[in-house]
Amino acid sequence: MKDYTGKTIFVGMDVHKKTYSVTAICDECIIKRDTLKAEPECLISYLKKRFGSGKIKTAYEAGFCGFHLHRSLEAAGIENIVVHAAGIEVSNTKVKTDKRDSLKIAAHLSEGKLRNVYIPTVEQEDNRTVTRLRDTFSRERARIGNQIKSLLFLHGLIPADNKKKVSPAWIKGLSKFEMTPGVRFSIETFAKMWLEFDAKIKEIDIEIKKQAAKDKTIDMMYQAVSGIGCTSARVLANELGDLQQFKNEKQLFSYIGFTPSEHSSGEHTRQGHITKQGKPIVRKILVQVAWVAIRHDKDLQSIYERIAAKSGAKRAIVAIARRLIGRIRACFRTGELYEAQKTERPTLKFKKMPQTKMQNRKNVKFVA
Repeated sequence: MKDYTGKTIFVGMDVHKKTYSVTAICDECIIKRDTLKAEPECLISYLKKRFGSGKIKTAYEAGFCGFHLHRSLEAAGIENIVVHAAGIEVSNTKVKTDKRDSLKIAAHLSEGKLRNVYIPTVEQEDNRTVTRLRDTFSRERARIGNQIKSLLFLHGLIPADNKKKVSPAWIKGLSKFEMTPGVRFSIETFAKMWLEFDAKIKEIDIEIKKQAAKDKTIDMMYQAVSGIGCTSARVLANELGDLQQFKNEKQLFSYIGFTPSEHSSGEHTRQGHITKQGKPIVRKILVQVAWVAIRHDKDLQSIYERIAAKSGAKRAIVAIARRLIGRIRACFRTGELYEAQKTERPTLKFKKMPQTKMQNRKNVKFVA
């Protein structure tokens, strides 16, 4: 084996379910390319056997494999970083293979172009599984509820504009409808599934309360904001922690996916939709909280109205969500609870105006 004493070997890995595609670079030259079985122990043994005399630095994209591989490499004394896929430069070539991807990661790693994503603690990642499970079950429950309503409408049992919330009481009331045997069997099957998911969600809520009891300080900081309840606070705590890992707001916005995409050239600067990196559940909660916040915070209310008049309601509420999480981060840094600037006027009621494809979003009006 070649002696790499005093040298640094940069290893890029394209990680898949069954294989690791590995490319190693040293002194700007490719020294090894291989495909290994997707087992951390196998990879560690391979790296130490071939490059153990030098300093090994590895990197792979964040994805389905999580951080288990990262922790295994770090425990073995190998310096590793996990990078966001969107943070890797895209080449112009239309050819994409595992070997090309691993080479690109290795090359960017050797040039210092890659940044490590936030690595949660084992406890934080464990807590996340509970809140993410709740989100999965909630979406399944909502999907089943929509299927029940769709089936009822299909057979003329409810009107198209039925706005009744699907609840245990509503589910039980379905037995009063006159249905054919096939429809009744289908409705009862869906109803049973809905009730099972609803019961599971209630069990998860109990587990979430246990988590909150162990982490009262962080939950208290989040719940000081109007619109953030026990469940929302737990989701934000598990996904974002105390926000101290972010050196500035720019990093925080980038992690959540609130940074606008940009396509600029010459004198022209064009900003598009937000990048939508990170977990969608975090953005969803922050946007929901922002709608509540503008009803209770005079300052945020005025900012929303100013941006909405110029760019539309959707962009305005995203801007409020960005500002809100930035303020929450400031509260964690100072140790002070969030305090809204109380509005002196009545709570706003938002009147939905009909829009056509030719209309822009500047026609949002507010009725006090």
